[in-house]
Amino acid sequence: MKKLKMFCLTMRDEDLKLIKSFGYIPVGLGKNIISKEFLRDNSKINISGKNPFYGEYTFHYWLWKNYLNELDDGWIGFCQYRKFWTNQITTKNSINYKDFKNHLKTQISNEDEKFDSIIGNPININQFKLSKFLKKNIFKVIKNPSFLYDKNKRSIKFHFDLMHGDGNLDKAITLLDSSEKKDFSEFVNNDTSFNPHNMFICNSKKILIRYYSSVFPWLERCESQFGFNLRGYGLKRIYGFLAERYMSFWFKKYTNYKTQKIIFKDLSDFKNIKEL
Repeated sequence: MKKLKMFCLTMRDEDLKLIKSFGYIPVGLGKNIISKEFLRDNSKINISGKNPFYGEYTFHYWLWKNYLNELDDGWIGFCQYRKFWTNQITTKNSINYKDFKNHLKTQISNEDEKFDSIIGNPININQFKLSKFLKKNIFKVIKNPSFLYDKNKRSIKFHFDLMHGDGNLDKAITLLDSSEKKDFSEFVNNDTSFNPHNMFICNSKKILIRYYSSVFPWLERCESQFGFNLRGYGLKRIYGFLAERYMSFWFKKYTNYKTQKIIFKDLSDFKNIKEL
């Protein structure tokens, strides 16, 4: 087993003790963080003001620009106060703190060592009910009724168009580096699943630097297209959603990866525990 340096991101000050109890590094985002024990995204070189639009990527930017050189090389990962890597848990309900902690990913196994990176188990577009697609953009479906009966046409792009603005993904792709445009376009147009939540684990700082050096210049160029006068969750967080699809693509293209289960479990469920 090898040590894993896991950053756990939250917007709530009260999550500090729980995160530390897991052996994770607490990261505080947003304006409600008071404790100085959190790593923050709002010092030195930062884009913390863009957090409502970028989500967790304001911390990734800060890490890239300010903190990576201070880290020992080795396995680095990211989780969130409501989403965690798990080794065994199959359900999120009625699980106690002790079991939850015991099943969290805190080390790198011999099996993990065969890979460069770990990304979340994929979400298939077709797991969403068709009624959800119709509710979001019935005109798009009516315009191309094959979406109703041909599941292979419900690609990543189809889903993004419905949830985050019709045509916005295509506009963003035009701003990608020329070396990535074709492959990423094929990925979003042909694949029907992606690895979610902007969560990943990788075995070196070198991989992180390569990924950050690709995704952040692209997102910055996208700002000239979409700006920040954005309304509604699906559009306001467009930079985070673009990064989520690109992360899935990039780690598959450039690393030898495996997938692992991510469980939804809000730390607020443990707010009254006495084990701490």
